[in-house]
Parts: sequence; C-alpha cells; structure tokens
Amino acid sequence: MNHAGVAPLSRRVQDAMTGFIEDATVNGAVNAEQWAETAEVCRAAAAQLINADTTEIAFMKNTTQGILIAANGIDWREGDNVVTTAVEFPANIYPWWSLKERYGVQTRMVPERDGCIHIDDIASAIDARTRALTISHVEFASGFRNDIQALGDLCREHGIWFIVDAIQSLGAIEVDVKACNVDILAADGHKWLLAPEGAAIFYCADEKRDQLINTNVGWSSVVNPRDFLNYDLTQKPDATRFEEGSYNSVGLYGLKAAIDLLLDIGIPIIEARVLELTKRLVGGLEAKGYRVVTPKADSDRAGIVIFESEQHTPSEIYEKLHAENIITAERGSGVRVSPHFYNTASEVERLLEVLPDL
Repeated sequence: MNHAGVAPLSRRVQDAMTGFIEDATVNGAVNAEQWAETAEVCRAAAAQLINADTTEIAFMKNTTQGILIAANGIDWREGDNVVTTAVEFPANIYPWWSLKERYGVQTRMVPERDGCIHIDDIASAIDARTRALTISHVEFASGFRNDIQALGDLCREHGIWFIVDAIQSLGAIEVDVKACNVDILAADGHKWLLAPEGAAIFYCADEKRDQLINTNVGWSSVVNPRDFLNYDLTQKPDATRFEEGSYNSVGLYGLKAAIDLLLDIGIPIIEARVLELTKRLVGGLEAKGYRVVTPKADSDRAGIVIFESEQHTPSEIYEKLHAENIITAERGSGVRVSPHFYNTASEVERLLEVLPDL
C-alpha cells in the first residue's frame, strides 16, 4: 500500500520489459525499428490517458526533468515571480528556486490551511509580475487533491503558465489537460501508473510549445536527426524536440504495457475503486482514534491517506505494519497509506486490524 512511493510492476509490464531484454540480448539493435514503433504506440496511449494530442507528448527520464524544462524554458525577466505551494515535493521547488540567482525570479510559496490549499490564497499571491503557477495535482504529504480545473481557469484569466506535477494522480484519477487548461504536465511512471522508474510522460500544449525555450537541444531534438553529418539546428515541430537523445527503450516498453492496462480497465472505474478504498480506510482509522490528515471529501482526495497518532511515532506505526508485510511510508508526523485499484477491502481491514486502538 505504497503506490505514492514506488509501486510494484504488473505482470503485463514485467512481460513487456522481459521481452525487450530478450530481444536486445539475442539480436542487439536489429529490431530497433520495432522499438521505435513501440515508443510511438506508447506516445498515443499516453496522449489518450490525459486527453492530449500525440504532438504534445514527449518522454522524459523523470518528473523532475519535465519541470526543469518548464522552469528553464520560460522567458524570464528580472522581477518576475512564480507561484507554488509551501508543501510541494522538492522536485517542484528547487528548479524554481534556482531561477533567483540566474534571473532574479522570486518563488512565492502559498501555505496550506487545515491540510488544504485554498484557491483564494493562490489568487492572492498572483500579481502583474507572476509568470507561472506550478503545483501538484495531488499533494504528496497530505493527499489533498488540488482543483486543477479551477486553477487552470485562474491561470488563463491572468495569462500565466500553468504547470502540473501529476505523479501522484496520473493512473489513479482522471487527468484532462484540455478541460483544465494545463500548459505543461510531467509525471514519472513508477507510482500510480504501475510502470518502471525512468520512464516519464511530459506534456506541452501545442499552442505553448514555441513560447518555451528549449534549453536541452540535443541530436534527437532536430529535424532529420539521423542525417548525422548534415548539421541543421531546426527543431522538430512537435513535443519530441524536448527528447534530446536516445530513449530508455526498455522503460517505454514497460510504460506502454502499464498504460494499456489502466486504459483497458478504465480510469473512471479505477478512480471510483481508489476512492472507495480510501474512504473505508479513513473511516476505520477515525474509528480507532487516529487523526486523519487527508481531507475526507471525495473531490479533495485521491489515493493517499495520511494519519497521525498521539501515542505512537510514525516510525513505530510503520515498523508494526511492516512486520506484518503491510508496506506504507513515513511522511512528516504521520504514516502514508496509498492503495491502488487492485488492493482489496480485506487488505484495508487487515491494516486496520494490525493498528492498535488509541
């Protein structure tokens, strides 16, 4: 129950990656064209998953790389600022902080209140020099689900970039970049997508692509990349311009199989199941006397539930669960539980049974 950390791979993903490794072991790169075709099928599946066009999808090595492309690609001016929250994972903080020394860009960090990020607080932090809002769809340390549709509308109203870290939502709940006016989205595969580490999705809206300075131009970023000695800096006309070099092919085989599995089941079915399990978990924890940090409304949470105990440290609770082969994570002053759709109600009940009453 630690999909907010690093999830186990599905058998389908294992089979796809093992098949690639066998091919590469026996044949070297003889079937490289097939590898490239698989990458394009994966791109189409990723686009379907977030309601994007294939021209808007690139592959990255992790979420951080995607956020770095966004942070370094905006045409900053000294005195500009970017708005985020004070409870983001560091991947969505340090790329923006680093802009201060180079460009004089200020990072405004909106605090949470009662475990929630309030849209009014974000709106109050935006002014005439704000160039971007960057935020997690689901916050890793509270489980709060930000209303990215409302935030996207806010960004459009102010004419600023909207960047979303979707690693804690993609694969567990619906993500629609068009409906939410998202300009840039990044998410690695190793959490709710049930894919391997090192295979991430990057989205940049078609209408914003040419406004983003590509600071990572490599041999694969340009038109006719295989014409090696005919140097031409003309960049590709789609999001693949941000793919500076060779693919993590085995990772993309795994990512394709993972996305196919989720699409076969259906994200609406997965979301309903995840919310059902987390609701059961929240109710059981409160009945045993634990304080649940995560908001309780379905619209305010996804797959993460964080709880605290006045009698036991997070380490003590984690170790007690771990001794029973129940895998969770310590986060701050609490313990984070993050079940996916294939977890069962009986597994939730088993976790509750292991926890001592308060």
